[in-house]
Amino acid sequence: MMAGTPSLVTIAGFGLAGTGIWLITRAEEGNRPQGLGMALISGLGFAGYFLCIKRAGDGSPLWIAGLSRACSLVVTGIIVALWARKTRILQADIRLALLTGAIDVTGSALFVHALQNGRLDSVVVLSSLYPAFTVLLARLVLKEHLPGWKVVGMLAALAAVPMIALR
Repeated sequence: MMAGTPSLVTIAGFGLAGTGIWLITRAEEGNRPQGLGMALISGLGFAGYFLCIKRAGDGSPLWIAGLSRACSLVVTGIIVALWARKTRILQADIRLALLTGAIDVTGSALFVHALQNGRLDSVVVLSSLYPAFTVLLARLVLKEHLPGWKVVGMLAALAAVPMIALR
């Protein structure tokens, strides 16, 4: 396992990735960003998750990811049971939820594998580039228009990947 301070190129990649994500996720012109408090709380949750998963050790990534998601399912189930309105769940929604869960566990297992074989800082920053993929899919699948700053953010995120990946 590598330790110590990342290289200057890697640190520059962190900065470029952060700039790219800020550009990709910033509010449209004239709109005020909403949900900043909830974003800060979820950021703390993500940081706690990343640190706990890193401390999970060298076990099977699939088991670690599966157990972390099982815990998430229990917590989410409790929250839904306590606060959700009584609604009818459709079969199509259940199938989509199962597919999404399978994809999520696969992504989590790959994340755990990356943590077991790389640096915490690099893995976390690279995995935080997911908004770039979300925006790209919105463009390709939903044909959404991308303002210029989002294109620049996508390019910055793309350029950051090899800078961070260099060892």
